[in-house]
Amino acid sequence: MEIQRRLVIAVLIGLFVGGGTAPEVGFAQSKKERDVMGELVIFHAGSLSVPFREISRKFNELYPNVTVKAEAAGSRDTARKVCDLGRPCDVLGSADYEVIDNLLIPDHAEYSIRFATNEMIIAFTKRSKQRDSITAKNWPEVLLSDDVWFGRSDPNRDPCGYRTVMVFQLAERYFSQPGLAKKLEEKGGRKFIRPKETDLLALLESGELDYIFIYRSVAIQHRLEYIVLPDEVNLKSSDLGELYATAKLSLTGKKPGEYIERTGAPMVYGVTIPRISENRELAEEWIKLLLSPEGQEIMERNGQPPIVPASTAHFDGIPETLRPLCVQKDVAK
Repeated sequence: MEIQRRLVIAVLIGLFVGGGTAPEVGFAQSKKERDVMGELVIFHAGSLSVPFREISRKFNELYPNVTVKAEAAGSRDTARKVCDLGRPCDVLGSADYEVIDNLLIPDHAEYSIRFATNEMIIAFTKRSKQRDSITAKNWPEVLLSDDVWFGRSDPNRDPCGYRTVMVFQLAERYFSQPGLAKKLEEKGGRKFIRPKETDLLALLESGELDYIFIYRSVAIQHRLEYIVLPDEVNLKSSDLGELYATAKLSLTGKKPGEYIERTGAPMVYGVTIPRISENRELAEEWIKLLLSPEGQEIMERNGQPPIVPASTAHFDGIPETLRPLCVQKDVAK
């Protein structure tokens, strides 16, 4: 607990010097910290691969003898590695904080910390059919053309998948076209559905797909062309929660044969330390870096605007070392 003891002292000093305001929590730089050895296992959403890899590089500058092992998957698959398979995990990052709340809390995690946002877009390449004519106003017509193929991820395995279906429902309302959502959902059957959104990139870049529904951050990170959708459709705006909530679908629940209803909401990423973690102190250090100004800059640069300060509905459950970086909020914004 030596790392945690020094962090608490740093927080108290910060409070004293800063006159009671929330301090900037520093990172240990002593030889002892640099000599810490161990393994940090991180399970995360595919859309977090690029920023989490960069944050882990920064983490290794502080702890060069710690081996970070990261594994990407759809967020729901990521959670099930913990709750169904019991695989050891120290940090779990989800593209939807509600995956943590619905599948892991309370048995497998105590809290979720909401730390970043995103939005849905339609990505394409120079090889995509009708790329010169598609716009934010006519994309449903283009995607439903006989010679055009688009892909999406699996709703039961990946938040981007169920968010895509919600985009279809919101677009039906936005364009006043009854039946549009069903047509878009059925186009191509399951041929171009993949476990997670980043699995679609190779199909897009090879020309097998013309368009994919994906997060704006992924398009930015991979230098893809994309169409920005209206806020009424893209699940981006924290002011349109009531509208987004009109989009709904059923997803598999915690147990076989159990289902939960997922309701549309502004996109918010979540992170936690599962109860099964074998290296909690280093996990706290890694998350502390994620929530720091340096971590926030990395998220912003990669197209995932950070929530500042990070928020949680489980403030009493988060580690003391992370409390100076979070605020209590029952509603995600």
